[in-house]
Amino acid sequence: MPGLLGKKLGMTSIFTEDGENIPVTVVEVGPCEVFAIRSKENDGYQAVQLGFGKKKEKQVNKAQLEYCKKNNLEPVYTLREFRNFEEVLNVGDKLTVDSVFAEGDKVKVTGKSIGKGFQGVVKRHGFSGVGGQTHGQHNRERAPGSIGQSSYPSRVLKGMKMAGRHGGTIHSIKNLRVVKIISEKNLIMLKGAVPGKVNSIIEINK
Repeated sequence: MPGLLGKKLGMTSIFTEDGENIPVTVVEVGPCEVFAIRSKENDGYQAVQLGFGKKKEKQVNKAQLEYCKKNNLEPVYTLREFRNFEEVLNVGDKLTVDSVFAEGDKVKVTGKSIGKGFQGVVKRHGFSGVGGQTHGQHNRERAPGSIGQSSYPSRVLKGMKMAGRHGGTIHSIKNLRVVKIISEKNLIMLKGAVPGKVNSIIEINK
């Protein structure tokens, strides 16, 4: 799917012409520069590699730095590949938010969710706990309870919901509506929340 890379700036709300208050996420999208073109002849598939953000030369490895100098490109913070672009693109072309998206479009947003560290089963999996302090349960309200069996198979089964690290995983949300585009500032407003913390890189697919 064709798309662009952006940076999540935060959430706010806007009013429509009908007076409806809509919660939106503001994302700075692009401009994204075309870094490479993948073809079926050379790579076995068709795709466009886009770069977003800026990076210092000392933070880039030699291979990428030489590729940038060869194609008159500036080092970028991140690279992603997108497919099914209708127009013919060349290395060095810049894509802006209004060249790919329009108000009213439905998009899929992919980002890395906020990491919340090591959490218990109540917060991580929605367990309800033992539900009270009666019958001697003075300090077990948020405990997971029994996790294994007795005689057979006498072990904890794989995939058991237990405490552990929560968040910090890749998530996608489909069918988010593009409410407004401010092309002069490279901003796009999406209805609802998107994965990731503020200033994190997200991927928007059409």
